Amino acid sequence: MKKIYLTNRLLLRTIDTSYSVRVLDYYTRNKEFLEPWEPKRNQNFYKPAYHKKSLRIEKDLINNLSMLRLWIFKKDDTFCDKIIGTIAFSNIVRGCLMSCTLGYKLDKDEIKKGYMTEALNEGINIMFNEYKLHRIEANIMPKNSASINLVKKFGFENEGISKKYIKINNVWEDHYRMSLLSKDITH
Repeated sequence: MKKIYLTNRLLLRTIDTSYSVRVLDYYTRNKEFLEPWEPKRNQNFYKPAYHKKSLRIEKDLINNLSMLRLWIFKKDDTFCDKIIGTIAFSNIVRGCLMSCTLGYKLDKDEIKKGYMTEALNEGINIMFNEYKLHRIEANIMPKNSASINLVKKFGFENEGISKKYIKINNVWEDHYRMSLLSKDITH
């Protein structure tokens, strides 16, 4: 099921395998920019087949309501030709937990324009109001002050540190565990 959301300046949407070349273009354009914040990528990551397979898996996870990834396009990009970022709500758990994990990234040429604030505002509203979740968690490296400041705008609080939590660029990195409860949203 295709999901499309509009904000003032952005179009946020789920995509299918027909977008694999555009996803590859996004990652290729931003390879060096994203490298300090992401897992080490092998050569296959920079091939369309990798993203085609990844988007198939993503579609299944979205259909099973265990994930929602919204790819970010500028609203004036009528044909959705250029991806400028993505927000992902993964590990969606129902039952007594009602939570998910937030991840996001933006094109190096689009930072400091308020796009991610705009996209996250919509995404957080979707998780709390449509998905009826209770908690969103974002795990952020302590040296990523821009990302920490971003989530703090929404009222995320630091719950502590997870030691050697995620292997980023071949190094096990500590991460702050930031969380937002539905009753605490400030933005």
